[in-house]
Amino acid sequence: MDKMKQETADLTQENIALIGELFPNVITEMKDENGKLKKGINFEILKQELSGDVVDGEESYDFTWVGKKASIVEANTPIRKTLRPCIEESKNWETTENLYIEGDNLDILKLLQESYLNSVKMIYIDPPYNTGKDFIYRDRFMMDKEEYEEQLGMYDEEENRLFKNTDTNGRFHSDWCSMMYSRLKLARSSLTEDGVIFISIDDGEIRNIRNICDEIFGESNFVACLVWQRIHSTKNDAKYFSENHEYIVCYAKSINNVSVGLLPRTAKMNERYKNPDNDPRGPWQSGDLVASGERSNGHFIVKSPKTGKEFDVPQGKHWVYSEENLKKLVDDNQIWFGVDGNSFPRKKRFLSDVQDGRTPNTLWLSEEVGHNQSATREVSQIFDGFKFFDFPKPVDLIKRCILLFARNNDIVLDFFSGSATTAHAVMQINAEDGGNRKFIMVQLPEPCDEKSEAFRAGYKNICEIGKERIRRAGDQINEEIEEGNKQLKLGEEPKKPVDIGFKVFKTDTTNMKDIYYAASAYTQNLLTDQISNIKEDRTGLDLLYGVLLEWGLSLSLKHEIEEIDGIKIHIVDNDSLIACFTENISEAVVREIAKRQPLRAVFRDSSFASSSDKINVEEIFKLHAPNTTVKVI
Repeated sequence: MDKMKQETADLTQENIALIGELFPNVITEMKDENGKLKKGINFEILKQELSGDVVDGEESYDFTWVGKKASIVEANTPIRKTLRPCIEESKNWETTENLYIEGDNLDILKLLQESYLNSVKMIYIDPPYNTGKDFIYRDRFMMDKEEYEEQLGMYDEEENRLFKNTDTNGRFHSDWCSMMYSRLKLARSSLTEDGVIFISIDDGEIRNIRNICDEIFGESNFVACLVWQRIHSTKNDAKYFSENHEYIVCYAKSINNVSVGLLPRTAKMNERYKNPDNDPRGPWQSGDLVASGERSNGHFIVKSPKTGKEFDVPQGKHWVYSEENLKKLVDDNQIWFGVDGNSFPRKKRFLSDVQDGRTPNTLWLSEEVGHNQSATREVSQIFDGFKFFDFPKPVDLIKRCILLFARNNDIVLDFFSGSATTAHAVMQINAEDGGNRKFIMVQLPEPCDEKSEAFRAGYKNICEIGKERIRRAGDQINEEIEEGNKQLKLGEEPKKPVDIGFKVFKTDTTNMKDIYYAASAYTQNLLTDQISNIKEDRTGLDLLYGVLLEWGLSLSLKHEIEEIDGIKIHIVDNDSLIACFTENISEAVVREIAKRQPLRAVFRDSSFASSSDKINVEEIFKLHAPNTTVKVI
């Protein structure tokens, strides 16, 4: 019976295996830090395989910084952590498909690698802009131990470091690039083949984020660089220019698979269409019938059917239709000669023939998607007038991103969740179009400043504020739906309530005890402790979700608890997985689980007294459920 590893995948070894399939001759052996042999790559041979010339010493187009290689290593390095469910802080735990995950987003992106591989349709992030005043993640690989201990900064409960990256830091841009590179590298693998990522940024790091994304997503997968008018008024005290904009860069995982949606037409656009002649085809506006340049068959007489007046194009121009086709349009009343029939002819273009929406442009004005002040008001109104966040993003801004790419059942991820605007936007747009999009919010529980309004209001960290915003915004959205349904006219379909819940998970150390001890460290008590390799403070739910992560199953799958002969079993997604973590499981319980023929079954290793008991379990499943994969932790 196989044992579960309870750690994230070793992406370095997986990448080595992929390269080995293409170039078997570059695979070699090397020693790890413990002196054991492991597979590695002879990079000198690989370089030569990828070039017809000797590449050493040759200049090449490159984008690099201090710590880049270390950030690549960090992204690929496995961790021994897990996500622990927190039902008491969740909302609608039993039914919701949304997630709110607390912890370092680098760890969480690693933990979600298997469960959400190629599953997320859209990512939106609003990372630190690296202004010299804000805090960024400073991962441990970016400094030596002495430097790490000496420098001051902020820590969460697990000592994941945030530090104020001032512009006096010699690695000001490098540290920021390292933070973003490793996280975006992991985020890419979560995107569907037609998925996209939006990244908000300002002038300070726009060049670097474009270069990083060109490497990770590929320059050919660049979709657009959007300019958002974040301030609608001019700053007259600006030193040089009033900076009224920020950027949102958009990249696709695979540009050839991407389909961009249309934006709704505005009332102003439709106002241009009139119907002065009561045409039964509805409102229309007129357009030119001539174009510049001579054409041999582009000159002929067109008569007004109302007055008989004749028209030809001016010298140097031509009709855009042939004589035969233009005559058909005249006969079909698609050519307008003015109210009196004596005006130069123009083509009717009907509103009914216009596409259902408009193609988005790259300039997003504040009057359409909101600005900084409107975003601050949105959050303030939810929290009874209190200002808990500086510079949140407007809900309409994120809604537009979602509208263009995320459809009915898609997953939207934000791993710099902050004020949870993305979750609010997902719920709001679902309410408007009846969709069932799901959100995954990820945020480090950064402590609130003790002098802040949020701290005085009882919020200890940003996560507490974000979760409360989702609760309040969700309730408000469903209340509006309920109120709207009360005012429906006869025959109108009522709107369904949207999923406004979320499951809360928090990162923690692995569920398994550290069993690696030097021989001199073993004592009689220690040997007794190792009867169970699971930490004493871990519940069955903790173990279950650790198993889901390793097996690559979604954390939002339906979960039920049943009892068989007084033994609690966990059933996930209608027998997709059955787990039992009780000590001393009887053969009868094992047999009953096997008879249900789940796709997967997992037990606690210490539940079986001996190897013969484990063999007996395997035989029971061979008899009743030969296709079930059985593992232990």
